[in-house]
Amino acid sequence: MIYQFSNCALDLTRHELVCDGNVIHVEPQVFDILVLFVENAGHLITKDHLIEAVWQGLSVSDSTIGARINAARKSIGDNGKDQRIIKTVPRRGFQFAADVTTQQAPVADPQPDTAPNRQDIRFVGSSDGIKIAYARSGNGPGLIRVGHWLSHLELDWQSPIWQPFLEKLGKDHTLFRYDQRGTGLSSRAFKGNGIDEFVDDLEAVADASQLETFPLFAASQAVPVAIKYAAKFPERVSKLILYGGYAEGRFYRQTSPGDADEQTVLSLIRAGWGQPEHTFAKAFTSLFMPDATAEQNDNITRLQRASTSPENAVKLRKLIDRFMVRDLLPDIRTPTLVVHSRGDVIHPLDQARILASEIPNAQFVMLDSNNHIPVPQDPAWTVMMQAIDQFLNDGTEPAPVPKTHT
Repeated sequence: MIYQFSNCALDLTRHELVCDGNVIHVEPQVFDILVLFVENAGHLITKDHLIEAVWQGLSVSDSTIGARINAARKSIGDNGKDQRIIKTVPRRGFQFAADVTTQQAPVADPQPDTAPNRQDIRFVGSSDGIKIAYARSGNGPGLIRVGHWLSHLELDWQSPIWQPFLEKLGKDHTLFRYDQRGTGLSSRAFKGNGIDEFVDDLEAVADASQLETFPLFAASQAVPVAIKYAAKFPERVSKLILYGGYAEGRFYRQTSPGDADEQTVLSLIRAGWGQPEHTFAKAFTSLFMPDATAEQNDNITRLQRASTSPENAVKLRKLIDRFMVRDLLPDIRTPTLVVHSRGDVIHPLDQARILASEIPNAQFVMLDSNNHIPVPQDPAWTVMMQAIDQFLNDGTEPAPVPKTHT
């Protein structure tokens, strides 16, 4: 979606502000303020509404709000004196005064054979009304990749980290994937209470995809979501692939030597989320993918900035650190493949052992790698993809993909 006003365009897909043909750099929080304003053009936006939408209800000072509003005004050629576009309504809030038009690229009619090099993006409402963006690509039987913490449907499609992975999965399968609530193209403002909301998001995408039975691929914190969904709908999930995941969130487990504790990760996020020159960028990649190239490091920093705000990243991190599904593992009867890197410091190998030993008859593949986010140049990446391919094609009748897609 592109919102056009005055001499500017706000592109939600690319997460860009363009004025007079030039891309204007804005901080993620300022971008979120502009999105809130253009989506509510002409209407009063109270301080409480602003805080709830942009800061997720956290306590913030008037000076902080004022600084962000001033930055938003400056980015679009406005100022506090003229207030041509963003008007202050004394003692009440703000109003976006410019006329806003919308532009959206037409979506091609769905075809039963979706080319591997294109994707079809759509939206579906979850149980609480949150809009979840999901994409379809590739050819063959259906496969759903569960949404996780750091994603953006458009940017992932061109990422040197994720593009090879998506291309591989889409070669023999019709791949459905989605941006987790609060990230990417999905609704940014949401009230987070626990894992059940994330399971509902997966259910909404599965229903919209019109698949009766399908395998699930889940990575990192998407793993407990996939497990809880499989426990809730055992008749729908044909196979489970669990990569780099856990059964007990970081909040519930003791910190092991070399494991990144919750406060360390949250402090890193608050300090430098999406800032390429900040020491956070180096610390993040050294923890999540120590074998990344310079290009991949730059890409993951850009993905941070586009995927979500620092406040949302912290909020989501706190939620997913409290996911707990260990009690469900003995009841899982779905054929399961557990894949984990030996040196993963984000979710330690002990969590993989729990998954593989407590899910009945689960297969376990341990990768000789230190990467939590898989990178294609790592030899372990090929081992992982071969294991996934063999597991998906081992004696299972492929689930048909509907010829219509609504």
